[in-house]
Amino acid sequence: MAIPSQVTVIVPAFNEAAVVGTVVSTLLKTAPWREVIVIDDGSTDGTGDAAANAGARVLRHPYNKGNGASVKTGIRAADGEYILIVDADGQHQADDALRLVARLGDYDLVIGARTGQMHAGWGRRLGNSLLNGLASFLTGRPIPDLTSGLRGATRDGLREFLPLLPNGFSTPTTTTMAFIKAGYNVAFEPITAKPRIGTSKIRLARDGGKFVLIMIRVMTIFSPLRVFLPIAGASFTLGAAYAAWTIATQEHIANSSVLLIVLAVLLFGLGLISEQIATLRFDGRK
Repeated sequence: MAIPSQVTVIVPAFNEAAVVGTVVSTLLKTAPWREVIVIDDGSTDGTGDAAANAGARVLRHPYNKGNGASVKTGIRAADGEYILIVDADGQHQADDALRLVARLGDYDLVIGARTGQMHAGWGRRLGNSLLNGLASFLTGRPIPDLTSGLRGATRDGLREFLPLLPNGFSTPTTTTMAFIKAGYNVAFEPITAKPRIGTSKIRLARDGGKFVLIMIRVMTIFSPLRVFLPIAGASFTLGAAYAAWTIATQEHIANSSVLLIVLAVLLFGLGLISEQIATLRFDGRK
């Protein structure tokens, strides 16, 4: 079991001066963390100064790079054996953070699964549900909260996947799926998230497609057949069904049926080759 003195807390922040000081001071009062690092991602409202005044170690980006880039900066600078990532918007409670940390050691990644999100709009709740369902299908494991920003992990595990982490708002998505598909121990700890202070910088219509593409990208790295096989199966089923219908009604097989079946065979073969490449790539992983 991890203890706070082994944990570096990373708080990525962009224009969160109104609340980041409270987040830092609350964390520092809750436990004797090894360090609390706030990454000021090119803020223009004094976020870095507010965090420093509250007692955090502040790393500053000269311009806005994105939430993921901030997390990567924090991971590279972290001194603790474990890392706890906390959003700077005031949603997460310090007691929840301690419960996550208590499970590290037994688990390589512990994710705060939000249970009270009634303050979120119906569109966001629906979007999150769809993303959770797709991620659960792709990984073969129930994922109750794919995008939660509160998560703890081993420093070495996060550094292993550093090249996969995007600079934008999908670090939670990538780390969740990468840890699961790499065979690490992953747990979900129920938490209650408070309404954020200020305005969210994530937009479902703008960013939803990016999350889906990132999930597929991660899956094609770790388990390509999980992506290729359903598409190949759908193509074969459609082609075979159409071939059967044209034979029954027109006594011939349409070219489109043949093309769909050939496409299915090619996709299946490509999936098998990709699966072998993925297996060889990670056979030597330490």
